[in-house]
Amino acid sequence: MQWDTSEHDWLEGRGEKLYLIAMIDDATSELTARFVAHDSTQENLRLLRCYVEQHGRPLSVYTDKASLFQIAPRAIHHRDAPEQQLTQIGRALQELNIEWIPAHSPQAKGRIERAFQTAQDRLVKGLRQVGAQGAETANQYLEQVYLPLWNRRFRRQPQLAGDAHRPLLPGTNLDSVLSICESRVISQDHTVRWQGVIYRVERQHITAAMRGARVLLERRLDGSTWMRWRHRTLALDACEVRPALPIQPAPQPAAKPMRSEREKALAKQRKLEARRRWDAIFSRLPNRPIWQVMRDSSPPTRGLR
Repeated sequence: MQWDTSEHDWLEGRGEKLYLIAMIDDATSELTARFVAHDSTQENLRLLRCYVEQHGRPLSVYTDKASLFQIAPRAIHHRDAPEQQLTQIGRALQELNIEWIPAHSPQAKGRIERAFQTAQDRLVKGLRQVGAQGAETANQYLEQVYLPLWNRRFRRQPQLAGDAHRPLLPGTNLDSVLSICESRVISQDHTVRWQGVIYRVERQHITAAMRGARVLLERRLDGSTWMRWRHRTLALDACEVRPALPIQPAPQPAAKPMRSEREKALAKQRKLEARRRWDAIFSRLPNRPIWQVMRDSSPPTRGLR
């Protein structure tokens, strides 16, 4: 299967920008395609699921070297670097036992490129006639009119009779395989954090060995989040976010009233009188240090040499 995405003004300015993701059988030229709003990993996985459910598993897929299919390898010493560093689509293909073949040039996958050139002429005209203004109406025309017309006109019999597609293996969960997976560590409170959201493990699934264990989280195409741990797949629920308490402003100290000059003089006089009273009381206390007694009883020596 040759697999690629075409970026073109499919609606001729009548609506949002669309991308056409397509897969074409290299042996028969049978075309499978759908319009999407973004050329993302999730949309490509949805097309792969649609194809596998209709036809089965192909032997191999032939794509370009886009970041959806190939990533720059991490350093060997990185703690999360696996033995085989794959993208999300690459991991899904490996789990389905589908070989990935990279193309070194656009001419190498000429069959899908020529299919896009034809679509950019005939499909655009058909969308114009039906007045398609969004992905929903564009996909209706694509599935009901254009793809049947293409397959009747250009589909050929393979050179070798028979179907090379393989059925899914027993026990294969496409929801789990065709998902976004990331490695995380379970916290001491049996929660995991992913993309700014905290998920908790249900109480009935908690075991003693979960704390600190490295697990694989799944973000499935339906939006649900699951966890793979020890050959088990457990559903996760997002923890409720408590509303933040309103921040009370710190109380400001009351402003001291301004005193007049007379009040300031009276306060200074009261302070001096209190100090004189304290010195008088202290001088009458018994058992004072000898140096204080000598200082208080000795005559003044100011001016003597």
